[in-house]
Amino acid sequence: MSAKALIVIDMLNSYEHEDAELLLRSVRQTLPHLITLLDTARQNGVEVIYVNDNFGLWRSHHDELLENVLSSPHADLVEPIRPDEKSLFVVKVRHSIFYQTPLEYLLRQHGIDTIVLCGQVTEQCVLYSALDAHIRHIRVTVVEDACAHIHSDLATAALRMMERNIQARIVRSADEEIF
Repeated sequence: MSAKALIVIDMLNSYEHEDAELLLRSVRQTLPHLITLLDTARQNGVEVIYVNDNFGLWRSHHDELLENVLSSPHADLVEPIRPDEKSLFVVKVRHSIFYQTPLEYLLRQHGIDTIVLCGQVTEQCVLYSALDAHIRHIRVTVVEDACAHIHSDLATAALRMMERNIQARIVRSADEEIF
């Protein structure tokens, strides 16, 4: 039996960037599925790890990032999925959740060999993170309806690539055997 962790990618966001308007539509559709997924993971004792951009604020830490996004105009998209007191938090600076972060070490320390990915953006950070997990021999599940996208056609292609090229399991938040 494998140990799993739910990885929430880049959802602590103020949406003050170039593609925000395109992304916001998808985030609003994704949010109820993400809430369900987080509730299910927490009820089943699954480790929840938030991996988030630091927005170039190199002095930032978890609390400061959360405070900034909760005071933004789109706080309603963050509040229902904010980390709880048991959630772990890793800061990233590039697309992959693994690139120059301690995430791989954290997963190994916790005996986790399967990650369940959700968050944003399917065709960017989720895709690159899944590929990086694969080369580290970590199994990948992607919850497609809990992943937001900027371009739906690219998101569809990214999901197909993950399924075909790295044998990622592509599931939906209502599926019974995610965790």
